[in-house]
Amino acid sequence: MHEDFLLWALPVFVPAMAFEWAWGRRRGRDSYGWADTLNSLAQGLLSQAVAALTPLLQTGIYAWVQPRVQLHVHLLPAARLATPLGWVMAVVCYDFCDYWLHRVSHDSALFWAAHAVHHQSEHFNLSTALRQESFYPVMGFPFFLPLAVLGFSTEQFIAAGLVVLLYQFWIHTEHIGRLGWLDRVFSTPSNHRVHHAVNPGYLDRNYGAVLVVWDRLFGTFAEEAEPCVYGTVKPLASWQPLWAVAQFYAEIAQRMAATPRWLDRLRVPFKSPGWLPPGVEAEDPQAAARRLAQPRFDPPLPPAARAWAGAVFIACVAATGSWLLQADALAAGIQWAAGALLAVALWCMGRCLRDAPRRWLPGLGGVALGLLVAAGLQLVTP
Repeated sequence: MHEDFLLWALPVFVPAMAFEWAWGRRRGRDSYGWADTLNSLAQGLLSQAVAALTPLLQTGIYAWVQPRVQLHVHLLPAARLATPLGWVMAVVCYDFCDYWLHRVSHDSALFWAAHAVHHQSEHFNLSTALRQESFYPVMGFPFFLPLAVLGFSTEQFIAAGLVVLLYQFWIHTEHIGRLGWLDRVFSTPSNHRVHHAVNPGYLDRNYGAVLVVWDRLFGTFAEEAEPCVYGTVKPLASWQPLWAVAQFYAEIAQRMAATPRWLDRLRVPFKSPGWLPPGVEAEDPQAAARRLAQPRFDPPLPPAARAWAGAVFIACVAATGSWLLQADALAAGIQWAAGALLAVALWCMGRCLRDAPRRWLPGLGGVALGLLVAAGLQLVTP
């Protein structure tokens, strides 16, 4: 499973983040915040948990469709696709499909609800790259089925997805400037900073994961011309990982409930994220205009709260690693129990970051749950 590969990549990710943090501190441009980083990494854990619980929607449907399509459709010769050039073509074609999934995810409220998690951080650093969406791959699998029609094997589909995912890690940084001709062809830190910004001229631009050529071809490219303000137009303003996942789904539900006409209610999830049905007024019409001047959500944290939240997160990492490394051998009930315990433990982490230091019980509970998952799964493994 690809989540195993990502676990083995952690020894690269963690030192890279540590180096970026140290470099920023030395240059007087620290782009990290403790609570923000913990929440970004917590979303990475949640996304891997969801991947382990939904293998059918991650790669299973593609693996089922691909050989059946090949019985009737032969758009590209299998022998040619098996060459090194064929594997490169798989990455390019995957990146093209990902462009359209990414673009739809900014144009449709329902898809944006899944994708918004990745944009919620008001910081921009390598930990933001690991702030992965839990339900984005679950909803997005139909966009990649054309690869099966072209003839790419399941192995090529998985490998291409990993290449595209891992490539995007390095472009989440403020410490690499413009890169000349590379900015015109590839998704680079400069191009991707634009994508994560809420500046009016930057919204819904630069969707390309590896190649920014797609944006240039289809009219969604914007160059970095002014300092970027990061986050979402309506800030998350919370350190609770579970609320981060649910925030925009809740907003869709509220908007539907406030819509007078049934037909308009049904349209809400499929219209643009900012669409308001007739009869529904914006909560704060001037919010977007004030967004660029709004300070980051970064309330002061007592040292005890920071320490307990960090301890809970470390326990969650150990527990999740133990689970994912043996997930293929575990029964479905154990898998879902582990996922539920992880969610509760991360909720406890969020409580640590919200509450005063005297309220340590959530932190202690989170550590206990993390240890329970790590120890319990070892006992039930066949």
